[in-house]
Parts: sequence; C-alpha cells; structure tokens
Amino acid sequence: MRAPRETPDVAGAVDAILATQAAPLSKNTPLSQLTPLSMRAVISLLRERTGTKRSDADLEGLIAKKAAVLDVHLSRNG
Repeated sequence: MRAPRETPDVAGAVDAILATQAAPLSKNTPLSQLTPLSMRAVISLLRERTGTKRSDADLEGLIAKKAAVLDVHLSRNG
C-alpha cells in the first residue's frame, strides 16, 4: 500500500526557507539576520507554511540533506 500523497510541496518549502539563510549578506544586514535558524525553527515554519503531518524526524532528515547541498548551517540551539 502506498503512502497517501501529500499536497503541499514540503521539499519546495524547505528550499525557500533555506534560500533565505543562504542569501548573500550586505554590509547593512542587521545582526538578527546573521543568526542561523535552528532545526526546530525550520520545522515550525514548515508546519505553518505547508500544514504537513510528517514526523519531526522525517522533516529533520529532509532539512539536513537540503541544508548540506545548499551549504546552509543551522544553529544547534532550540
């Protein structure tokens, strides 16, 4: 039996969130934008944007893979 197809594009939403972290920073970039997002924050944003019911572990795996490809570093803080 196949898993039900998920309507929201979770992978695309991860790309969009991580793209904001990978964007080049200018000299005028506020300090608040220099702090990387935490894994929990990215998962929370994903749930808000997509309404996904995927497990935290599944989302962490997806986020970690995409972050590695994009060379985006996430903070370890909650």
